[in-house]
Amino acid sequence: MSTLYNALWKKSKVLVRLSLAFETGLPKPSGPVAVLHPEVGFDIAGLTEALIVQPFFPSNRTWGNQGFACDVSLPTRRFSLAIVCCTRSKQQTADLIAQAAAQADIVVVDGQKTDGIDSHYRSLRKLTTVHGTITKAHGRLFWFAGMNLATLRAADQNFDGFVTKPGVFSAGAVDSASALLAGALPEHLSGDIADFGAGWGYLSSCIMSREAVTKLDLVEADFVSLDCAKKNVSDPRAAFFWADATAWNGSYDAIVMNPPFHTSRKGDPELGRAFIAGAKRCLKTKGSLYLVANRHLPYETALEQCFAKVLELPGNGRFKLFHASRPKRK
Repeated sequence: MSTLYNALWKKSKVLVRLSLAFETGLPKPSGPVAVLHPEVGFDIAGLTEALIVQPFFPSNRTWGNQGFACDVSLPTRRFSLAIVCCTRSKQQTADLIAQAAAQADIVVVDGQKTDGIDSHYRSLRKLTTVHGTITKAHGRLFWFAGMNLATLRAADQNFDGFVTKPGVFSAGAVDSASALLAGALPEHLSGDIADFGAGWGYLSSCIMSREAVTKLDLVEADFVSLDCAKKNVSDPRAAFFWADATAWNGSYDAIVMNPPFHTSRKGDPELGRAFIAGAKRCLKTKGSLYLVANRHLPYETALEQCFAKVLELPGNGRFKLFHASRPKRK
């Protein structure tokens, strides 16, 4: 996990609802345990043998470095206990609950109010008996017996020939910022290219229309998004890497990016700045960076510190576009 992500995740509050649940009635597991999509710092309540299911690369690596077995999806086997941590996507969380309920004797669901935990609680109470609940620190934890909840499984959100899944950025539609950047990319784009934070592959699919591109590396931290990208970009020049773009190493003629600026609900421009620094490190001497950003994000200083030439391209009221070239080596 990069130093940047470590610093950002340290800001997250360690919650203790799971420990309290074990103290107040949640049965201790007698067999395998899976924890689905926990953020770094989640209260694991002494379950040191738990399998961590985390598709976000920096978090997956951090849990692994702490000694936990990790995977990107729930393997097909039985569990004594499965703990589902709410994500920002209601559909994705419901799908995770359904997966866990099909494979575990007891299912725990934990989340903050801002992540919709109370909505999931109300929904599950209509479908089954909830055996206990804990409310603390602006969130809720509840548990119920495993069962068939196939009606909660989420379908892919496909459109215009693209495959997306609930929980990925801009599921079911092209985000406006990426569309703006795609329209600004030069037709003469050529050589070895990288798409940092490639998501489900929209920008990469546009880049592949340039015949002079010799290779395209899609670097994406979310495994689910990258899996979609593999379906959306079938050109043999493309290669796919589940990795942290802020720590990536490569050598490219051009890099395109619509960098994320959230590690949680709170925005943090440091993440975008780290993407810019990563581009500087990975570009060839005469290489170019093409970047789109929300207009309020202060990336100009970072660009000027990293590149000898920075040009702002025509954007719109919501987004700004930059072409930065000649990365500084000192």
